Amino acid sequence: MLPKIKKFALTRFEYRFDRSIGDSQVFFENSHSVALELHDDAGNIGLGFGHKLFEPYPSQATMEATFAKYIWPELEGQTAIELAQRVERPRGGNQRDAKYGFDEALQIALWDLASQQASMPLGKFLGGTREKVRAYASGLDFHMSDEEFVEFFSNAASHGFDTFKIKIGSPDPEWDLHRLELLKKTVGPDCGIMADANEAWSCKEAAMRLTMFHDAGIDLIWIEDPILRNDFAGLRSLRQMAPFTQINSGEYLGLTGKRMLLQAGGTDIINVHGRVSDTMRIGWLAADMGLPVSLGNTFLETGVHAACALPEVEWLEYSFLSNEHLVDTPIEFKDGYALLPEKPGVGFALSDAARKIWSAPDPVAADALKTAPPCRFISK
Repeated sequence: MLPKIKKFALTRFEYRFDRSIGDSQVFFENSHSVALELHDDAGNIGLGFGHKLFEPYPSQATMEATFAKYIWPELEGQTAIELAQRVERPRGGNQRDAKYGFDEALQIALWDLASQQASMPLGKFLGGTREKVRAYASGLDFHMSDEEFVEFFSNAASHGFDTFKIKIGSPDPEWDLHRLELLKKTVGPDCGIMADANEAWSCKEAAMRLTMFHDAGIDLIWIEDPILRNDFAGLRSLRQMAPFTQINSGEYLGLTGKRMLLQAGGTDIINVHGRVSDTMRIGWLAADMGLPVSLGNTFLETGVHAACALPEVEWLEYSFLSNEHLVDTPIEFKDGYALLPEKPGVGFALSDAARKIWSAPDPVAADALKTAPPCRFISK
């Protein structure tokens, strides 16, 4: 008989990143996250993280009360794999933000716990046969100065990365071209280049800019989110207007929106993220259609598991974010590849230092936030 879930714990975190993060639309400096731990009666602990980009979470006490009232009754005494595999179709008023804002953390914690109980790394438990997936270095760099930009991507290249993604989408097309050329100069002419405009353009404007970059000798592997996420007709047209690159879209869409995007033929690559169940479901559909999948940023790179399990995934995004201090053994990299952990589950646990030093049970004033240590990049 499989172990049953017997208790939960939440730990709230709030700190300042070691660098500013942003794109053509947004800018932020602080990390807001919550760790969910699910304990079973055999001593296993499933760990999942939720995170917010712009606003702090409410107090830990408030989150614990919400979780205990609305979510815990569905978990207590249940087996992790039953809950992880369950397919639900909420209707009416039940269609609100996935599990009161806990859905990503909950999905990861359940899958972590289930795969620990099976004594398998999560990637293997999901059916994967690969031990690693190719990764690209992503700067989230729109607000960096040129000097900071060069320093960041030089450092990424020194760690074995040979493919890089930058943020573009400036009102000035010459600025975009300058940053693309600066990247090429920094990391070498043979590097792979991707770009992300974060919906900055219309369809026609996107076609004009992509043609401009192509004519200037910039060969993009893909352009990510060039126009509005739900302009499926525009995305489909752009695929034809810019045949020299691939359209990568879907990041901002939920599971239903991603399915509609695929059905509309609006993308060359479907972009998925951290929710394990949702990622696997859309990944299976993409595999059936023979469409490539990319794993965008996932908190602490837990996306390596789905990436190694889904046959159409070619890339995992890595942004050198300073979150590794929260866990005991971060995901490792070698020669530009993210490695599947050998440990059962997601491969790491919440560290004792994180609980003692970095937890923040209540919101912290901006001028009192501690700055996280620099990214603890681990390369074999």
